[in-house]
Amino acid sequence: MIEPKIIVALDYADAHSALQFVNRIEPRACRLKVGQELFIAAGPQLVEQLVRRGFSVFLDLKFHDIPHTVAQACKAASKLGVWMLSAHALGGSTMLAAAREALGGVMPRPLLIAVTVPTSMGREELGHLGIGGEIDVAVLRLARLAHQSGTDGVVCSGHEAPQLKKQFGREFCLVTPGIRPAQTGHDDQLRVVTPRQAVLNGADYLVIGRPVTQAADPLRVLQDINREMTGNQA
Repeated sequence: MIEPKIIVALDYADAHSALQFVNRIEPRACRLKVGQELFIAAGPQLVEQLVRRGFSVFLDLKFHDIPHTVAQACKAASKLGVWMLSAHALGGSTMLAAAREALGGVMPRPLLIAVTVPTSMGREELGHLGIGGEIDVAVLRLARLAHQSGTDGVVCSGHEAPQLKKQFGREFCLVTPGIRPAQTGHDDQLRVVTPRQAVLNGADYLVIGRPVTQAADPLRVLQDINREMTGNQA
């Protein structure tokens, strides 16, 4: 069976709403992302429940703290059986390396992905943080730091994916949010691409939220997007 490339963002405020949606889809069609809002509302029990249902879970808490704290948080999160974890590349190389080391003895080991520049951010807002220049330059700099720190990959937009694949090779995993199927709105995302464009650009996994979670038939939408990614529109 082909491993799903779609990661559906469970952007819900409570476990009941999230599970109502999950009941309408299948593990073979997608993976799931649990972010900060849902994790705080529902706790680790929901993550464990999703794992028991057969879903690969990306726990997207974007850890960013002193190295020891982040390392311990990653170790604790790995006990939930998650497939992937995230930490901020802006936390620095020491923090990322500590997180990766903390996961070294975990079997199976979750992937550790570093967040570069969120796809909701534009050049002006990045400048307000004291990071000047073009966004793709900042993303490349942070991705290089993450690669050197031993992470498995980064979160980046589909626009930056080709450059990162060229720089760091096929084994360096690229997780791409800001995915919008054709004829859908951008919502709060600025640097967006279609599923097909993202895959052609080198993205390994695509994070998709509202176009799936707000659909009348989410499983049908997932099937359509999976066909679009492979170029099979039939």
